[in-house]
Amino acid sequence: MTITYTIIFFILGTAFGSFFTVIGLRLPKKEDFIKTRSHCDKCKHELSMLDMIPVLSYLFLKGRCRYCKAKIDNLSTYMELFTGILFALSYYIFGISYELGIALGIISLLIILSVSDITYYIIPDEVLIFFSGYFIIINTLWKGLPSALLYIGSGIALFTFMYMIMMLGNFLFKKESLGGGDIKLMFVIGQILNPFLGIVLIFIASFIALPISFLILWKKHQNLVPFGPFLLISFTFLFFTQINMNMIIDWIKSI
Repeated sequence: MTITYTIIFFILGTAFGSFFTVIGLRLPKKEDFIKTRSHCDKCKHELSMLDMIPVLSYLFLKGRCRYCKAKIDNLSTYMELFTGILFALSYYIFGISYELGIALGIISLLIILSVSDITYYIIPDEVLIFFSGYFIIINTLWKGLPSALLYIGSGIALFTFMYMIMMLGNFLFKKESLGGGDIKLMFVIGQILNPFLGIVLIFIASFIALPISFLILWKKHQNLVPFGPFLLISFTFLFFTQINMNMIIDWIKSI
């Protein structure tokens, strides 16, 4: 039965991954992502249901539009597959639980904001507000109002800490070092992680981003790197592994 539900969650994940990609691409441009039908970016022909089956349509059409034969951007396919895997992994690890609701929210946030930040270097406020409210509601329902208020305080603490990092970076580099979206994202992350783990998350994200930043500088000759996806990848890693501060302290002591 576990395998059956894991497969179901994978299929659901691929479908949601397609929708999340549309949100990430359209919302920063203020385009409607609910009523407007999907279409080919080249010939503008509206896509049928057969053209939008997650992952499979891309494979069957060999990565090309059915109507004009133009090459299809494979971003959506990658995100569909990635979301499907993470949805399945969420159910396999957490089952039907409070943690599953949190995990699915984190994955949704990861996909939407990664698409928008990588494509436009924008983290939409609407997405941050929605998921902040989502996490506050789920914390209130499962852990009670006092606990939810503590997590709101954690969000404020991480927002403040990230803002101080931005101010220091601006002073040292004499230019904008962090986007406002990254700072506001830390408030949302604080609804799940305590401030100490939030600080660990920032260091992990920076560690992951550093070699990729050098690669972008070498290949594209630019130093503009979307930091949001790295924060969210670290966020996903910490939540899925359930690492806590005691484990980190013990690891540091062993080193």
